Amino acid sequence: MFVDSVNQMRIGGMSKREALIETGRVRLRPILMTSASTILGLLPLTVATGEGANGRIAMGIAVVGGMVVSTLLTLYIVPAIYSYVSTNRIRRTKKKEIETQRRMKIAFLAALLLGIGSAAGAQEAPPAREASAPLTLRKCLEIGLEQNYDVRIVRNEERVSDNNATAGNAGMLPTVDLSAGYTGTLDNDRTVTPRNGDATTETGVYDQTANVGLAVNWTLFDGFRIRTNYKRLKEMQQMGALKTRITIEDFMASLTAEYYNYIQQTLRLENFRYAVSLSRERLRITEARVQVGNFSRLDLLQARVDFNADSSKYMSQHELVTASRIRINELLANENLDERFSIPDSVIRVNATLDWNDLLAKTLSANASLLMAEHNSSLAELDLKTVLARNYPYVNLTTGYGYTYNRYGTGGNLSRGTLGLNAGVKVGFTIFDGNRRREQRNARIGVENAQLTQQRLEQSLRADLSNFWQAYRNNLEVILLEEENLIAAKENYEIAMERYLLGDLPGIEMREAQKSLLDAEERILTAQYNTKLCEISLQQISGNVMVYLE
Repeated sequence: MFVDSVNQMRIGGMSKREALIETGRVRLRPILMTSASTILGLLPLTVATGEGANGRIAMGIAVVGGMVVSTLLTLYIVPAIYSYVSTNRIRRTKKKEIETQRRMKIAFLAALLLGIGSAAGAQEAPPAREASAPLTLRKCLEIGLEQNYDVRIVRNEERVSDNNATAGNAGMLPTVDLSAGYTGTLDNDRTVTPRNGDATTETGVYDQTANVGLAVNWTLFDGFRIRTNYKRLKEMQQMGALKTRITIEDFMASLTAEYYNYIQQTLRLENFRYAVSLSRERLRITEARVQVGNFSRLDLLQARVDFNADSSKYMSQHELVTASRIRINELLANENLDERFSIPDSVIRVNATLDWNDLLAKTLSANASLLMAEHNSSLAELDLKTVLARNYPYVNLTTGYGYTYNRYGTGGNLSRGTLGLNAGVKVGFTIFDGNRRREQRNARIGVENAQLTQQRLEQSLRADLSNFWQAYRNNLEVILLEEENLIAAKENYEIAMERYLLGDLPGIEMREAQKSLLDAEERILTAQYNTKLCEISLQQISGNVMVYLE
């Protein structure tokens, strides 16, 4: 029984050492109870009196001694010998079991999932890729911040905002133009003298003009519009940095959540694997009991149905693990989306030390979206100042230095050249344009709307923070309750297994005990993951998501 149980657990995917330890833990109590009951029942023989007492005492001592020795052999010597001489008979045993049960398809799929497939299946399966170095959360975030497409795009957009925030782009600097030109005209010229009315006609008169010059134009004052525009560009620069921060924080929150989702799905896969192992052990026990007539065929069929159902769940869970792995590779911008990696974390660690007052203070002072709303309000005020600038006059300075050459085809002067400096000042004032008052009213409405939007966002952030905080605290309490439930479910399953082995518990009740244990593990895993999601959301809202890089 002990060796058979070890073989079944090795078929379930355990190593030799793990199977021996787990079998010893599961079988210890039934073995001790059986031995103790037998020894206690024979103790009266060892202290018999009267006629024939010597024979009964000798028989009692022999049987009690044999039970003690056999118990020690079962618990210590048999596992040691098994560990030393065991071979790969597990695969041959599994193949024989598949053939006798005539359930080739289900058994093959279960074997494939548990890593003990038949020889044909092993030949068809592609060689497994070696896992890369352990991928911690910090390493994931560092790689993602360098490679993620959204992060790289928004950083380029930030560079554009930085390049635009210059005095020249705002119009504070003069414009300098260097120009050159040439003009030629071909005319027919007719001249009439006023003295005697004689007319002179010349055909094919060719006049030429060539010029080259340097011109400077500078707006000295335009009602503070240039200065306002410069402030606007600076605000846009800061908003570009905030937009980058928002994208990075969203990315870090998404990757952190997916990282722990992968851990969750992997742990759930292990739970389903364990469920398959338990169902297999129950099926083996049921088959043995049916052969000796203790169980009915109905019990056997139900055990097979439960085993197949658990195997199907195990297969489906593989898909969820794969989907999570693909999502992580997508966030990391890996070309091979199916690239395998190993994650050293085997549990979902929850930070239970968050403080409400600290979170609220950080949200109001450091939330990137709220800071973006403040800059939008500043932009609206600058738009109003731009419109109001039209109420002031403007002053433009123009100056230049150039050379002009003229060559005439007729007349007393054949050519003329000029070289010199020119300068001028232009002062103007827009008295009426028909749109000024309307634009001012609209700009003031825009300022009001920007302020209202900021207030609405602050209120929304407070609400989100409160909701996530409440869920966070509730889930922490749920974790404590589910931890207690898990302990109780494990003890309940152990007791149920002992009774089932003794034949005192029906298969349906055994299945319920198994299901209660698996459900307890599922609930605590879900509670831990939900708590982690709330924690990530709280850190993101408060602008503290960078803590996961530490």
